[in-house]
Amino acid sequence: MQLPVSAPSGVTAPNHADRIGFAQLTRRAFEGGDLHPLRERLLARIEEGTAEAGEGLDLSLIAQLLGEKEAGLVIQTEVLSFHQLFRTPCVAAKPRLRVLALAADIDMGGNTPIDFLLEDSDIELLTLYVVKGIGLPETLPEHDVAVVIASDSEECREALALIEKAAPRWPRPLLNRPDLIGNLDRDKLYRLLAGVPGLDIPATIHATRAQLSDLSTGNIACEDIAGELHFPMIARPRGSHAGVGLAKLDDAAALATYLADRQEQDFFVARFVDYASPDGLYRKYRLAMVDGKPYACHMAIADRWDIWYLNAFMAFSEEKRAEEAVFMLDFDHAFAARHKIALDEMSRRVGLDYFIVDCAENQNGELLVFEADNTAVVHNMDPPAVFPYKPPQMRKIFAAFTAMLSRHARAGEESAA
Repeated sequence: MQLPVSAPSGVTAPNHADRIGFAQLTRRAFEGGDLHPLRERLLARIEEGTAEAGEGLDLSLIAQLLGEKEAGLVIQTEVLSFHQLFRTPCVAAKPRLRVLALAADIDMGGNTPIDFLLEDSDIELLTLYVVKGIGLPETLPEHDVAVVIASDSEECREALALIEKAAPRWPRPLLNRPDLIGNLDRDKLYRLLAGVPGLDIPATIHATRAQLSDLSTGNIACEDIAGELHFPMIARPRGSHAGVGLAKLDDAAALATYLADRQEQDFFVARFVDYASPDGLYRKYRLAMVDGKPYACHMAIADRWDIWYLNAFMAFSEEKRAEEAVFMLDFDHAFAARHKIALDEMSRRVGLDYFIVDCAENQNGELLVFEADNTAVVHNMDPPAVFPYKPPQMRKIFAAFTAMLSRHARAGEESAA
């Protein structure tokens, strides 16, 4: 399958290397499995000189899952320097569909975990890493549909630019186009969604350490950074993920303490929105937007504003789980119906075929959007004995995702005919 763009001389379509993959290894870790024996076996094969490239990539992921991020990334970069194409086998002996995922050389949270979305399907997943200095091969591996899974982070910019250059003449349908992924950056997303009826998204403002230091000492006011900014505010280091460095700052003194504990030079700040429900609890939702339609992924309930599913301790509260079950069961004619106008317009403006939204409802009943990205994990790992309502919902999302891939693949075949 020839790609009609220039590529480094001598780079042709590589053979794929099989790997266990993200979903299976993450599931083992999530369920408490010991990854150390597998790591030792893979290390032994590397020392013997018998390891395949896919085993090296699996070893990189195992290291990251064991908390050895830097070591894992070193292994990954070394593997990707000589091999870029990997296959995650599907359950069918003869795959119904071949999907080519375009990834970047980044940590395990920096690419869409598409393995989970295709688990137990008859779709074969090929992942092509677009690596700095190597780029795309002259000849692409055969595939029916391609999807960009690199994130909007700084580390992925070069990979996205290379894919974007090739995108206009891509030989098959290309989903989650790279020029749209950049819109998910926190400050760009605010500008993109500003003015959507029924949607509340606080302005996310870039502020330097010097600006925040001046604010903490009273040399400048909040309005000097941005008109809508005021205390209390939310701050986080620019480029951080998973709540690293996230804090609510009630006044200048709290800001000074925050800066004293951080080393970063650039931050994102935003006004704090108190989205507590009348019962005093906070409810945060994760939605998957698939082919323009919203699906419920989870609902976290806690007595704190900075909620993640794990710190909401949903597994320990039957009452919370019962509410989440109703949220999922009634989603289409309740939450999704209430916010249909906002969700439809958000999907239209973002323009991606698949992305994730973390949101809530503000005290005026509007859809309060915290962030949107294409790399959040949507999985079916929660134990059915505790969360019996989740497997059907996850299978519904996975089915929508595979149906979307099939639809685009058929459209590509028809346009090529």
